Amino acid sequence: MSTAIEIPYNSTERPDTGLYNAKLGVWLFLASEVMLFGALFSTYVLLRTGADTWENGAQIGLSIPLATINTLVLIISSVTMVMSWASLKTKNFGKYKSYMGVTILCGVIFLVIKGFEYAHKFENGIWPSTSTFMAIYFTMTGLHGLHVIGGMIVNTYLWGPGAKMWQTDPERFTNRIEVAGLYWHFVDLVWIFLFPTLYLLPGK
Repeated sequence: MSTAIEIPYNSTERPDTGLYNAKLGVWLFLASEVMLFGALFSTYVLLRTGADTWENGAQIGLSIPLATINTLVLIISSVTMVMSWASLKTKNFGKYKSYMGVTILCGVIFLVIKGFEYAHKFENGIWPSTSTFMAIYFTMTGLHGLHVIGGMIVNTYLWGPGAKMWQTDPERFTNRIEVAGLYWHFVDLVWIFLFPTLYLLPGK
C-alpha cells in the first residue's frame, strides 16, 4: 500500500532548488503549458507550410486594430501585476489593491473585446468549420481566453477574500501574488505570439 508524500509549504528558498515550493510548482505547471501551446503552434506551422494556399487575418476579417488594443491591454496588465507584487514588498497594501484591481479590469477589457470579435464573426456566418484557418483561430484564441478567465478568477480571489492572509501571514500572501503573477505573465506572453501569428502574417 503506497503512502502519499506531502510536500510542506515553505516561504523561504529551498537550498536544493533556490525556490520556495509554490514557485517551483508553478514553473513546472507552466512547463506543461508551454508544451500544450507549443503543440498548437507546431500544428499551425505544419498545416500552413503544407497548404497550397493560406488565408491571412485581413482576408478572413480579423480586426488588427482591436487585436492591437488587446495586446496593449495585456502588456499594461503585466506591468500592474508586477506593481501589485512590488507594493506588497514595500508593505503598501493599499497600492496592491489598486494595482491588482487594474490588472483584473484589464482582463475584463480583453475578454469584452474578444467577445465582440467572436460575435461579429458569428453574425457573418464565420465558424470554426468555415476553414482550417478559422478552426486554428478559434481553438488557439479560445484556449487562451480560458486561461485569461482562470487567471482572473485567481487574481479576483487574491484581491478580495484571499487578501485576508495579508493580516496573518504577509510573506506567504506576497509569495502567492508572485506565483499568480508568473501565470499571468505567461498568459500575456502567449498572446504576444498569437497576435502576429494569426493577425499579421501574410497569406500565400
